[in-house]
Amino acid sequence: MPKQETSAVATEGDGARRSGPLGGLVAGAAGRNLGLVIALLVLCVVGLVTAGDRFGSLDNAMTILRLASVTGVVAVGMTFVICGGGIDLSVGAIVALSSVWATTLATQAMAADFHWIVMVFTALVVGAACGLVNGILIAYGKVAPFIATLAMLAAARGLAEIIAQRKTQIVRERGFIDFFGGSVLGIPVLVIMFAVVAVIGWVLLNRTTFGRRTLAIGGNPEAARLAGIRVQRHTAYLYVLIGVACGIAAVMLMARTTTGTSTHGNLLELDTIAAVVIGGTLLSGGRGTIVGTVFGVLIFTTLSNVFTLNNVDTSTQAVAKGAIIIAAVLLQQRVAARHRESAKA
Repeated sequence: MPKQETSAVATEGDGARRSGPLGGLVAGAAGRNLGLVIALLVLCVVGLVTAGDRFGSLDNAMTILRLASVTGVVAVGMTFVICGGGIDLSVGAIVALSSVWATTLATQAMAADFHWIVMVFTALVVGAACGLVNGILIAYGKVAPFIATLAMLAAARGLAEIIAQRKTQIVRERGFIDFFGGSVLGIPVLVIMFAVVAVIGWVLLNRTTFGRRTLAIGGNPEAARLAGIRVQRHTAYLYVLIGVACGIAAVMLMARTTTGTSTHGNLLELDTIAAVVIGGTLLSGGRGTIVGTVFGVLIFTTLSNVFTLNNVDTSTQAVAKGAIIIAAVLLQQRVAARHRESAKA
């Protein structure tokens, strides 16, 4: 195994040297992130030109960051799952179920008697439990991730509707709203939560054995198994991880809207997968970047904000998002093909 890894690194280095310093920079992670930064800046310029002060105001910037924070937390979890060769279509439904369960009369009564942390704990446990079910079905039941998470999408959304009786549940615990709806040094707590999750995700993916094993499994599960990695158990952990991320996102949505409802997280899976793919994580697994995911989330949220300020209808926004996803996947395929050609040369 060490000889193979050394050979792969040497091949990539040879490719970078053949294309020159600039080519190596553009082909690497720094080049991809630079492209995302440029895309975000272009969107900001378009927003300033088309919407003027409405886009450039500090309040609008905070609005973009608040909206990005919920999607961003789930997108960090989705990065791990996709890096590990999986996919999760149930994240929106899990967020809805977590928010509903954490805002029932019984849960809020316990929070009133004890502390509002009960609501947070409930959301996290529900999210983790849903993720565990997905992980067991996929890792040990050998159910395809697409099918398992699609089933969870339907089941979790349906259960949320049953618990809430298709009604919106109001968050009445004032301490919960004041804490998560507040700010520190002018920065909303929700944005700080997103930043903390992103930093933890970056460290976990890039500086720990867990991250290395995730990338190894996504790149070649059989090789990872032969290297001594317990692939099934690790895969289950990945889905629990994204379940916890959904629980955190549910808490953030509950604070932002002061409600728990079965409609929370609608189409969240589309936004998170799109952000992860745009950020440079390979859909086939084995390569991912938390920094790219963060930029992908900011790009998507800023794009939606520019559309909204210019009164573009939601149908057109959906078409534009779909086109961006297709373009990102096609670009990934071209980059992957170019890497394979460089490796053969």
